[in-house]
Amino acid sequence: MSNNILIINGPNLNLLGEREQSQYGTITFAQLKKNCLEKSKELNINLNFSQSNIEGEIVNIIQDARKKFDGIIINAAGFTHTSVAIRDALNIFKKPIIEIHLSNIYKREDFRKKSLISDIATGGIFGIGSNGYILAIIAMQELLKNGNR
Repeated sequence: MSNNILIINGPNLNLLGEREQSQYGTITFAQLKKNCLEKSKELNINLNFSQSNIEGEIVNIIQDARKKFDGIIINAAGFTHTSVAIRDALNIFKKPIIEIHLSNIYKREDFRKKSLISDIATGGIFGIGSNGYILAIIAMQELLKNGNR
């Protein structure tokens, strides 16, 4: 059986490759998406890859995901530290959630060290760049295979 996984990307991630390469690397958003879709195909996973700069859109995506997806991988970007609304929507999801960040938020500015998502996520991957997305896809597949729904 194939699993349905949703990757949600928050604000400014559409500008990967253009912004703060010392923090986020040189990979573009299009290449990141391509890499994730290739890995999911290899693992027989149905993957939906989304991005929004708008908090309410992300909340709607999460709410809609409850009936369509078996797990969520989320890089909420700047909303990680500020959005109670995204946190609440994720908390209602009740299926595996992996929080991901390209950089290690715990080695950055003080305001970035607080994640409103970490305590409700099943797990997290931080600070290993775009490879973290591939690891998150593999980890989600294992969570779902082991019945950690």
